[in-house]
Amino acid sequence: MTSAVDSGVWMRRYRPAPDARVRLLCLPHAGGAAGYYTPVAAALTPAVDVLAAQYPGRQDRRHEQPVTDLRELADRVAEAVTDGDDRPLALFGHSMGALVGYEVALRLEAAGRGPVRLFVSGRRAPSAFRPSEDLHKAADAELLESVRRLSGTDDRVLEDEELVRLVLPAIRADYQAVETYEPRPGDRLGCPVTVLTGDADTMTTVAEARAWSQHTDGPSDLHVFPGGHFYLNDRVPEVTDVLRRHLAR
Repeated sequence: MTSAVDSGVWMRRYRPAPDARVRLLCLPHAGGAAGYYTPVAAALTPAVDVLAAQYPGRQDRRHEQPVTDLRELADRVAEAVTDGDDRPLALFGHSMGALVGYEVALRLEAAGRGPVRLFVSGRRAPSAFRPSEDLHKAADAELLESVRRLSGTDDRVLEDEELVRLVLPAIRADYQAVETYEPRPGDRLGCPVTVLTGDADTMTTVAEARAWSQHTDGPSDLHVFPGGHFYLNDRVPEVTDVLRRHLAR
């Protein structure tokens, strides 16, 4: 039987590295796609075999129904990455991808094949509560303006009516997945957690990022970079240096 990884439905490899000792699965932000991590793959290959998840409802999967439940999305990703490859696996998720990575890590640990490390970026810890957010219920214009303010999507996309019609369902579904997510009390990881954040991120304060240490029994470390929510767009060399140093251990 062909796995989801082999068929390329859920997992993409832009720079295959079959001889790498470790794999890194990258998980996109809300509205994001696997291709966002192409620069990460270019920077880490061939030492690391970089995978990127492609969620339903975007790009070549745009005709599929987006997933609106974050735990269901984590279920599918965890299943897809179970492909018989026994090399050590690490996870990297930005924004919504950080929460997906956390839930995937919990599933993999429960199955006895936990990741060697979880990297979480641009997202406050599950325990760092903020009042309920309901942007997924907002009018199209309000939702798109919120996306624009984060500076993670090319304005040319948001100004193209045809492209907006293509990407809006996935964005709204992802926002719903994040805004309706509630962590389960008592859930804790065993693996180390590395936290990365921008010092001017309105979505995540440094204190909220540091709170990820409460969600693992392993060690944790925090790296703060200049920039906002999408600080990593301008900090790929510095971010991948952090990943490289940890994964080389």
